[in-house]
Amino acid sequence: MSRKSFDRELQRLQDEVVQLGDVVEKAIVQSVNALTDRNRQASNRLIGADRAINEKRFSIEGDALTLIATQQPLAGDLRTIFAVVEIANELERIADYAKGIAKVSVMMPDEPLLEPGVHLPVMAAKVRDMLHRALQAFVTQDATLARAIPEQDHEVDALHNQVYRELLALITGDPDTTDNATYLLWVIHNLERTADRALNICERVVFNVTGEIVEMDMEEGQFLGLEGLS
Repeated sequence: MSRKSFDRELQRLQDEVVQLGDVVEKAIVQSVNALTDRNRQASNRLIGADRAINEKRFSIEGDALTLIATQQPLAGDLRTIFAVVEIANELERIADYAKGIAKVSVMMPDEPLLEPGVHLPVMAAKVRDMLHRALQAFVTQDATLARAIPEQDHEVDALHNQVYRELLALITGDPDTTDNATYLLWVIHNLERTADRALNICERVVFNVTGEIVEMDMEEGQFLGLEGLS
């Protein structure tokens, strides 16, 4: 394979990851919309669609391994190939969170959500924006953008904590709300974990661009090099 052909194949892999990311971004928002709209049909469609996402992730991984096995990638190329594999894995896990939210929607009784549920679409939109910007940083190879995204995690964490407190207050004041409140606790957990996965993508982008291993502190939005972990 010529260098031109190799570059074309590597670009194809990156494009496929971005396409997968677009599907997953939509799945997160759609899962919350289906929940708030109490649309079980839409939730079941999302659950069924998860299989195709899993298959796509493994297809990308297989193509990446084939590219490594049949070529002699340079160090920079290898970082990009591994970034593709790692990001595809993160996206597949995020899709699992969307499926989990859809399952919650199906399991919940067919009645309006508890009042704190009004915050869920806002939280989902913030999480989707984090993920979208993380993928944009990957596409543009923009380490600076990747390093800025953790600041948004503060907003997601603050909203998560607010909804968490409101749900606990409901449970304390009215034990009959316990089951429905617990379902929503799982939903905000999945959204918060999605934001964390977006930060993992940012870490991979920084490494791919700079070769620097960083850990993005979920609590402080800070970066720690290896020396900061000792």
